[in-house]
Amino acid sequence: MARLLLGVSGGVAAYKALETARLAVKRGHAVRVIQTPASTRFVGAASFQALTGAPVLSDEFERDPDRGRYPGEPPAERTPISHLALAERAEVYLIAPASANTIAKLAHGQADNLLTAAALAVTCPLIVAPAMNDRMYAHPATQANLELLRRRGTVVLPPGEGELASHGEHGPGRLPEPERLVASCEALLSRGAGWAGTRVLVTAGGTREPIDAVRYIGNRSSGRMGFALAAEAASRGADVTVVAAAVTVPAPPGVAVVEVQTAAELQRACDRIFEQSDVLLMAAAVADFRPAQPGLGKVKKGDPPLAPGPLELVLTEDVIAGLAARRRPGQVLVAFAAEHGGDAIAEGVCKLERKDVDAVVVNDVSRPEIGFDAADNEVVILSRDGAQRSVSLAGKERVARAVLDEVQRLRALERTDELQRGGERDGAGRERSRAGAGA
Repeated sequence: MARLLLGVSGGVAAYKALETARLAVKRGHAVRVIQTPASTRFVGAASFQALTGAPVLSDEFERDPDRGRYPGEPPAERTPISHLALAERAEVYLIAPASANTIAKLAHGQADNLLTAAALAVTCPLIVAPAMNDRMYAHPATQANLELLRRRGTVVLPPGEGELASHGEHGPGRLPEPERLVASCEALLSRGAGWAGTRVLVTAGGTREPIDAVRYIGNRSSGRMGFALAAEAASRGADVTVVAAAVTVPAPPGVAVVEVQTAAELQRACDRIFEQSDVLLMAAAVADFRPAQPGLGKVKKGDPPLAPGPLELVLTEDVIAGLAARRRPGQVLVAFAAEHGGDAIAEGVCKLERKDVDAVVVNDVSRPEIGFDAADNEVVILSRDGAQRSVSLAGKERVARAVLDEVQRLRALERTDELQRGGERDGAGRERSRAGAGA
C-alpha cells in the first residue's frame, strides 16, 4: 500500500487525526506523523506512535529514531534530515486538521516548523483539510489563502458544517470525518497511477467564425469543462496542452495553453500536437459551419453578403474525425456530444461509431442548469467496448474526474489487448518454428 505522511496542526479537531491514522494503518498504509508543537497540547505524540508503530516528530532539530523510515521498511544506513527524508519518500501528504495559521503559512511558503517545512519539500500530492471556527474559515484572508493553495495544485477538502468547538456555535469549519480523509488520500493515489509522462491534448471553449471584421458566428461555451479536464489530468501527473478557443475562464496552473479563434485555427493547432499526444479530450464546441465569404471590413446593413438573402454558410472540417483517421496504436480519443433534447444517447452512439473514437461524453445543453457556461454538468460516458457510465448533476471538476477515470480504464484495456496480441503472435511464431523443425 502507500506511504502516508500525516501532518497535524493545533486545534480541537486534532483528535480526529488519531482515528485517521488508525484507519489508514488498518487499510494497510504505512503512516508517519508530524505534529506542530501546538497540536501536542490537544493530542499527545504517544497516542500516534502507538497507532502507527513509528516515532512522531514535531521539531526540525529532533532526531528521528527511525531515520526517515516508514513502518515495514528496512532501517536507513545513515541519519538523514528528518523533514527531507519523510517528505522525499511520502506518496501523499495529508495535513488534517489544518488550522488557519498553518494554512496561512502554507500559502506563503513559510517553513518555521517541521510540518510546513515538509510541505515545501514534498513532491507527492498535498491534501489540506481545514478545521476552525466558522468566522475564521469565512474570513477573506483564509479564503484567499485556500484559493492560492488550490491554484498551486494543492487539494483542499472543504470542511463540514455542524456544531463547532465553541459552545452553542454552528456552521462550516468541522474537519471531515476520518473515513473521508483516508478515502481522499486513496482516491488521489489511485488517480495518479500510470499518468506520469502521459501527454494529454485538451480542446476547450467555443470557436468563432467571422462574418466580417467585427461579427462572428459562435456559441456559449466558456471553456470550463475543458479546463476542468486539463486541471484533473495535470493533477494526476500528465503533461497537458490545451488548445483554447475564446475561453472566458482562467486557465488552470501547470498546463500549456495555445490560444485560437476559428475551427481552422483549432484544427491546425491540433494537427501539430496530436501526433505526440497519448490522449485527446475534445471538449471544445467547434462550429459545424462558417460563413463562405467573410467581409474584410464591417459589413453595413443592406450590403452583401447579408442582403438580399440569408448568409451563405459552408461546412467546417470535422477535426476529431480527421485526427482519428491518422491515430497511432495506443492513443485514446474522447469526443464530447452537446445534444439539445431528443434521444441524446442514440446520437452519442452514432457519433462514437462515426468519429471512430474510444468514448463520447454526452450531455443535454437544452437544460439551463448544465452544459454551456454553467458550473455544473450531467453526462453519460459511452465507450467503445459498450460500457456506459452516468454522472449525475455535479460540478464539472467531478465530471472531469469521471472522464479521466474512464480514460484510465480504456488505456489499461488497450494495454491488455496489446499483450494478448503479442502473446498470439509469439504463439504463432513458435508454431511456425516447430513446423519448420519438423520439416
